[in-house]
Amino acid sequence: MNQYLGLFLKGLAMGAANVIPGVSGGTIAFITGIYQRLIDALKSFDLNALKLLLKGDFKVFSLKTDLYFLVAIFAGIAISILSLAKVLEYAFVNYEVLTLAFFFGLIIASILGVGKQISSFNFSNVLALLIGVAIAGGIAFLPPAEANDSFIYLTICGAVAICSMILPGLSGSYILLLMGNYVLVMQAIGDLSISILAPIAIGCVLGLVLFSRLLSFLFKSYKDFTISILTGFVAGSLAIIWPWKETQYLVLESGKEKAIGYDWNLPAMTIEFYIALVLMLVGFLLVWLMERYANNSQSGI
Repeated sequence: MNQYLGLFLKGLAMGAANVIPGVSGGTIAFITGIYQRLIDALKSFDLNALKLLLKGDFKVFSLKTDLYFLVAIFAGIAISILSLAKVLEYAFVNYEVLTLAFFFGLIIASILGVGKQISSFNFSNVLALLIGVAIAGGIAFLPPAEANDSFIYLTICGAVAICSMILPGLSGSYILLLMGNYVLVMQAIGDLSISILAPIAIGCVLGLVLFSRLLSFLFKSYKDFTISILTGFVAGSLAIIWPWKETQYLVLESGKEKAIGYDWNLPAMTIEFYIALVLMLVGFLLVWLMERYANNSQSGI
């Protein structure tokens, strides 16, 4: 029972991370030692699993898909998103610097946690790491799109965002922000708007099933290379969540403002800066403690 409680708590952390633009639930999964198991479990949903389910052979189906593991994780994610979406959205809107500072510290610790799993820093692994940094960092310079609530576009948003969420360092929330639908989705979660959430959910399921198969193959065939590029993703995401950046807006003819990019600044030595440093340290220590817990309990999970 304790192992599933631990998995549930990790799911809570993943859900909370996924709400904040720039932070990845995949990073939480990676540093807590459940990432590869999560990918393998998601990949196991295939035609054979469907046949087992239709035959009513639930016991074999649950073993094949690692179902109880997934239920514990996704229950935590769902409860976290539903319960924390409004809180974290409020914190992000009203205390953006402090909120991002906390996650900045979390990500720095994550880089160390993920990077330790690379067995050797040869040329190909270093190249993969740099590619990951370039991709994740480059995303920070992409201008956000306009909001779009069409069924097809929302489905695409769900698929793309969920793929980003399970990649350490790439934030599904930030991808939604770039695609123009972050605010729309956060409001839909808070209001339980089925017309918005249904196509998002369909896209998420499709993205999870298809993308997890690719990741599982990469982990088994090119583990060090894959971990290296994921470490790069995590490192590159620091550009996205740098706390002291200002959003650039373009005023449209309708009078509405559209975010088109960011200006990165150095912090001023104010009280807010010192509070932000403390929160960075708290975020760093939280990941360090989570990693220690994962190392102590992974054999039991």
